[in-house]
Amino acid sequence: MVYKDNAYRWNRNNYSRNRRFFDIWSFVLSLMTGFWVNKKSWSYPGGVTEEKRKARRIEQAVWIRNTLLELGPTFIKVGQLFSTRADLFPSEYVDELVKLQDKVPAFSYEQTKNIIEQELGKTIPELFQNFEPIPIAAASLGQVHKATLHSGEIVAVKVQRPGLKKLFEIDLGILKGITRYFQSHPEWGRGRDWLGIYDECCRILWEEIEYLNEGRNADTFRRNFRAHDWVKVPRVYWRYTSPRVLTLEYVPGIKISHYEALEAAGLDRKLLARQGAESYLRQLLNHGFFHADPHPGNLAVSPDGSLIFYDFGMMGQIRTDVREQLMKTLFGIAQKDAGQVVASLVELGAIAPTDDMGPVRRSIQYMLDHFMDQPFENQSVSAISEDLYEIAYDQPFRFPATFTFVMRAFSTLEGVGKGLDPEFSFMEVAKPFAMEIMTNGNGSQGNTFLNELGRQAAQVSTTALGLPRRLEDTLDKLERGDIRMRVRSIETERLLRRQSNIGLATIYALVLSALTLSATLLLINRYLWLAGIAAIAAAALGVVLMRTIIQLDRYDKTF
Repeated sequence: MVYKDNAYRWNRNNYSRNRRFFDIWSFVLSLMTGFWVNKKSWSYPGGVTEEKRKARRIEQAVWIRNTLLELGPTFIKVGQLFSTRADLFPSEYVDELVKLQDKVPAFSYEQTKNIIEQELGKTIPELFQNFEPIPIAAASLGQVHKATLHSGEIVAVKVQRPGLKKLFEIDLGILKGITRYFQSHPEWGRGRDWLGIYDECCRILWEEIEYLNEGRNADTFRRNFRAHDWVKVPRVYWRYTSPRVLTLEYVPGIKISHYEALEAAGLDRKLLARQGAESYLRQLLNHGFFHADPHPGNLAVSPDGSLIFYDFGMMGQIRTDVREQLMKTLFGIAQKDAGQVVASLVELGAIAPTDDMGPVRRSIQYMLDHFMDQPFENQSVSAISEDLYEIAYDQPFRFPATFTFVMRAFSTLEGVGKGLDPEFSFMEVAKPFAMEIMTNGNGSQGNTFLNELGRQAAQVSTTALGLPRRLEDTLDKLERGDIRMRVRSIETERLLRRQSNIGLATIYALVLSALTLSATLLLINRYLWLAGIAAIAAAALGVVLMRTIIQLDRYDKTF
């Protein structure tokens, strides 16, 4: 379906910068007002309860998703990126942002024609034997047309939305001002690096609209799976590709979430579920280069049962040092060592170090004790990620985009696998990979005693060799003021407490003398009631004074 150009305000030719500024700030101020009202108990008829708060958050999350869709491409992508930041928002908002799909109006064929001819330097008839004017798919950043080359090959031509870079520049300029406001906000800015999040969003957005980069990603992804014929990746036609036009091999397939169609085609749904999980585990653990957005729209199945991957604009990469820290995290989880897990997560940047890491360590220990009692294959990725996000929200956890992309992809693939095969277990597929990693990391499965002895020796040697570095790091932190030292002197504290007690006893004695003198004078002048009150007060203070003197005497005998 081709929508009219004015279906959304941002898609109009005469849409001004001032109007854009007004629309964006109206959304932000409405959102902040909603957050403020939700915290007030008087806004809940009949009294506030946790169920009412949750229902209000869900209602507001739906409104946020719809408003982001109306605001257009920039905010659709920002919303999708924020769906990976469970450390910033409650789970109700994250769950709703995950549903944010690119259901936006297509642009006209005339605009498509102008962009292709401008980018490739030739007319449509010179480039293609046939070009379908109606797009087969439309998204926030572009749309796809089916075409046929003069050589007879059928291709899919992805064309970037007109005026997208200009819209990005306007929106990101406005968002920078909003980010600075949030950073300086007394509540929202505390403990959060909004400027860093803004920079990360800018980087991902600019990379995703660079179609040459997407083409290189597709080539890399295809090379990684060249030894596996059950994975298909569309080939890039570089002669027909530019920064705003990407021409790929047309590889049709059945959407992997269309379970009835797969069944009708005679495909093995259980095998597809396992292959989907295995393909992603290979991307993550073997290649270090993975698809960061494997939702069902980007994954299909060919008639021969091969998996087809689409859309390589958002990819993730795991560096070697990150893999090493992930290995340490894995070993810490296997040994239920919360200290090692915390240390590795700090190195990964997943936890912001604080003066007191005790609460964080206890939270992780609770999670380890809760989950590791279950068999590995019976654990659920979705349940683990939900608990992680619940712990992370409003805590010093700061999950990097790579980590949250991986967890979200695992959860998505687990959901697709359950749809294909109700008995599917993502952890069961992952178990051989985990065993291989553990075996490579801990040596062969030989003599248990020797393995344990070797492990203990390796741990002692690692600790000994790492001691100088740890001392140097500690001294550096002391110089920077990152560590606070508390020095106690028992003898000094004892003397100070003794002096404090002596001072109190002196004050009590002075007040007792004053009360005694007052009672005597009042009695001489026949003010009997007032004299009695002063005498009672003096007697009570005398008892307190005697107890203080006795405590001083005992304290001196003890020390």
